[in-house]
Amino acid sequence: MTNKSKCHCGGPKPYELCCQPLHSGEKLATTAVQLMRSRYSAFVVRDADYLLVTQHANTRPKRSEIIAGMAGCQWMGLEILGQKGGKARDLFGEVSFKASYTENGKRGELKERSQFVFEADRWLYMTGANF
Repeated sequence: MTNKSKCHCGGPKPYELCCQPLHSGEKLATTAVQLMRSRYSAFVVRDADYLLVTQHANTRPKRSEIIAGMAGCQWMGLEILGQKGGKARDLFGEVSFKASYTENGKRGELKERSQFVFEADRWLYMTGANF
């Protein structure tokens, strides 16, 4: 059964046609923004394995750290604020975003500039800085 609502990432397609094929490994993200959106959706559906496989080995945390970071947090929405590079033929990209959440009953907002690299034929998340 397909959910007809928009994907968690805010895209116009349902999750099953948007981020889920990336999470399952059926497809790879073709841009840094697409990877950013799919990683956000992975946080929503608590897919720690996808978060690990899409993060560069030099900055990859332990699985237990990702799972601990998900505890008590419910992601409420994603807004892409801007990007530099990160297109299909680029090697680097930066995506600025705002994500809203509730954690232990309190509302919050994360604003981050995320750095991405295209390596071994796929986009990978490197690091991010809050702003």
